[in-house]
Amino acid sequence: MFYIAEKDLSKCKQCGWCKEIVACSSRHIGYEKECIGCKACYIACPNEAIRMKEEKKERYVKIKVNGESFSIPERITIKKALEFIGYKISKYPGEGDLFAPCEVGGCYSCAVDVNGEMRPSCITGVKNGMEIRTELPKDYIPKRIVHGWMGHPVGGVGTPWWLKRKYRYIEAAAFACGCNFRCPQCQNWTTTYCGKDIALTPKEAALLMTDTRKRYRVDRMAISGGECTLNREWLIQYIKELKRLNPDLKARFHIDTNASILTKDYIDELVEAGMTDIGPDLKGMRIETFMKITGIEDKELAEKYLKTAWNAFKYIIDNYKDKIFIGVGIPYNKDLISLEEIIKIGERIYKIDSEVQVCVLDYRPEFRRRNILKPSYEEMAKIWEILKGIGLKNVICQTEYGYIGP
Repeated sequence: MFYIAEKDLSKCKQCGWCKEIVACSSRHIGYEKECIGCKACYIACPNEAIRMKEEKKERYVKIKVNGESFSIPERITIKKALEFIGYKISKYPGEGDLFAPCEVGGCYSCAVDVNGEMRPSCITGVKNGMEIRTELPKDYIPKRIVHGWMGHPVGGVGTPWWLKRKYRYIEAAAFACGCNFRCPQCQNWTTTYCGKDIALTPKEAALLMTDTRKRYRVDRMAISGGECTLNREWLIQYIKELKRLNPDLKARFHIDTNASILTKDYIDELVEAGMTDIGPDLKGMRIETFMKITGIEDKELAEKYLKTAWNAFKYIIDNYKDKIFIGVGIPYNKDLISLEEIIKIGERIYKIDSEVQVCVLDYRPEFRRRNILKPSYEEMAKIWEILKGIGLKNVICQTEYGYIGP
């Protein structure tokens, strides 16, 4: 099936975010004559004011894919064209011909060679005579969109608790655009769904981060998202470049991640590249909770993501506890996860490592889930007491008044 985007004016709040963050191929969202049906605006709209309308394709264009000629419908994405001619598109790495997790042009994991230029296939439209190669050149330098270079006074899941009370900048931080989750309460959604900024090479991003470190006079350099691990080649090269530019012993290279595609070999490669701190964020233990929090509707895919994340956490503890700093994040909001499940998560973490830093994040009304209430200080204090009671030694809970703990 083929679709085009259409605005529902009864829901549109004229917030302007679709113009600011969405990499639209048309002159404006909803302009049917140019829409390629990439769904980026549909995914990103906080008010769900975009609907995808089915469209019959009557005109075709000719393209070449890996030297072979094909006739495909006009005004569709390269990703859709590849799917149309039989390529398998995957949201889990290694399971298809093309890994396309973010679908908004942020991560560049689905980049292909288009007439000699690397373009994200998820938001790039086909054109008559286009030549596409799915295998990238050996000298290809990966890119992805990264923004928000800033000093951070609190840090993330993988930031040691004793630094969070310094009351000054403790990290330089950047945020990688694109994510494989669709969390309705996403607190960083303008990064998650951003496909409009300039894509950077690992070296370009590392130079910007090094400058940010110097500007804020910190030793820690963190990257989060969105989901920073989606473009594996990019992230590995970025960490290596950071280490090259910051060879001093004080330099720390911190990654916060949902850990959903963080396989054992990927973890090994990150540590070898120079990663010194990591914060896997586990979004539940029950598959129903995980799907509710992440917005992943495909149960099989959700189960794979959830299993990978928990396995990644255990593998990091078992193999790198004495080599890198590890923090683990878990969510809390009574409308999203029960106290019973929080207890079970705490017990499972305790069995893996009772001393690991556990960071409980207070999930707030944001993005498309504005009907929930932000957890009160008293609620988060109760969560802290429960997890400490299980035997976890280093628990911190995020609250509206700062952190509780450990």
